[in-house]
Amino acid sequence: MKVYQFEVGEMQNFTYLLEDEDTGEAIVIDPSWDLPDVIQTIERNNMKVKYIVNTHYHFDHTIGNDFMVKSTGAKIIQHKESAIKNDMKVSDGDKIKFGNSEITVFHTPGHSKDSICLVGDDKIFSGDTIFVGNCGRVDLPGGNARELYHSLFDVISKMNENYVLYPGHNYGSSVSSTIGKEKKTNFVLQPRTEDEFAEFMNSE
Repeated sequence: MKVYQFEVGEMQNFTYLLEDEDTGEAIVIDPSWDLPDVIQTIERNNMKVKYIVNTHYHFDHTIGNDFMVKSTGAKIIQHKESAIKNDMKVSDGDKIKFGNSEITVFHTPGHSKDSICLVGDDKIFSGDTIFVGNCGRVDLPGGNARELYHSLFDVISKMNENYVLYPGHNYGSSVSSTIGKEKKTNFVLQPRTEDEFAEFMNSE
């Protein structure tokens, strides 16, 4: 699975293009701005985009959906809790297959009710659940510090420490990291009780 990472727009978003190199099938994660650059990469490498996958419904991760559908004919996949238009709904544990590759859906609410992380080929695409050195906000509609606590400590922290982390925004000291590095250096993953985490996040 080859990863193309695009920093787009004025909010330091990342759009991802994942290519199954055996077949040329691909998926796009979180299309938002600067999409001609993504389309150019798709066309230059003769990829067939099967799905558009949104890590959550916020506009800065979905604003490019319609453009990408018109350009590629791909279907839109979102978590079943999503409040916006999609073609296919997924739940925790579902697998998304393209070519000979697949990614597994992990429901990780907290930043939003429909937040998901996508894991495959020793990689995790974390949307706004966790960034390099930080995590997503909980003060937007659907945000919940206690839900985020469980997503971070019961899901993310228990993943293989060698997984390469690809976040939804370029907010950290690097454009990617690993689960192991984040467990050591990311202040939101340091040991806290749920109450301590909720107080900490809600006071930010």
